[in-house]
Amino acid sequence: MSDPVIDLQNVSLCYRLAKQRNVSIKEYLIHFVKGALVYEELWALEDIDLRINSGEVLGIIGPNGAGKSTLAKVIAGVMKPSRGKRKVQGTISPILELGTGFDFELTGLENIYLNALMLGRRRREIERELANIVTFSGLGDFIDAPMRNYSSGMIARLGFSVATAWVPSVLILDEVLAVGDVRFVARCQERIDSFREKGTTILLISHAVQMLLDYSTRCLWLEHGHVRGDGDPKSVLDEYAVAMAPRLESVPEAAED
Repeated sequence: MSDPVIDLQNVSLCYRLAKQRNVSIKEYLIHFVKGALVYEELWALEDIDLRINSGEVLGIIGPNGAGKSTLAKVIAGVMKPSRGKRKVQGTISPILELGTGFDFELTGLENIYLNALMLGRRRREIERELANIVTFSGLGDFIDAPMRNYSSGMIARLGFSVATAWVPSVLILDEVLAVGDVRFVARCQERIDSFREKGTTILLISHAVQMLLDYSTRCLWLEHGHVRGDGDPKSVLDEYAVAMAPRLESVPEAAED
């Protein structure tokens, strides 16, 4: 049996949050020099064991604050775990928080080069795929406008177009399809299908249960940094729906006009 493409062993990640409120840089430096800074530890992930094989499509679900995006960042290599081991084979194309890897003062065209270079592509490779990236994004003349003028949907379209211009070993999509228009989402789904056929391992983070059911070969349920479920998508998502139902019922309805 071949080694997994992604192998996490007892991975945990802790955020250190300053407890005292420092109103100025001077006050912060004084506390720092005196060793008087007090931190609170927040464990975003705890003892995660996860092995994902080539060609798997892992849907990841969980309530806000469950650790989904943190897990994606650890796998992508953006964040280093506080303890445990992370091993990922091959190239990774992550689309994490909206706008990650972009400079909003640069044009869309300039950001294609910037983002692709950050993904490890060479300038010659980028130039070969440039026209295809622009066409797939559907941005038209906006490609020459500064990204500060882009909507969230336009940013997502450009990010997806760059990240998927080359076939990666691992593709990480963190809610990227939640902000696209219907036609673009359909094109994205076609490209995801083609990657699946080529053996790309895909991590699909979403609150859209039906999307996870349609695309996932396996589903992971995270809550409070722990794995609550891992296995058949329908079984895991059914259990998740049952667990979330009481919480949704406790949310007060909006007042009528």
